[in-house]
Amino acid sequence: MAATRKPTGRRTAAKKPPPCSDCKNAGQVSEAFNVGGRTKRQSDDRQEALCLTCFGTGLAPTD
Repeated sequence: MAATRKPTGRRTAAKKPPPCSDCKNAGQVSEAFNVGGRTKRQSDDRQEALCLTCFGTGLAPTD
């Protein structure tokens, strides 16, 4: 006696959220930073920081 196959429903693919607009899908942004003792000044160099909009995932936040 052959077992009959149970029909399975098709699943639709989950939609991928769009890339983050702040970090351009990189997950990191570059920021300027302050240097100096009492008189702080903006440095010409940049440092990488975690994107606070997407928390480093590179995908736009979903509401």
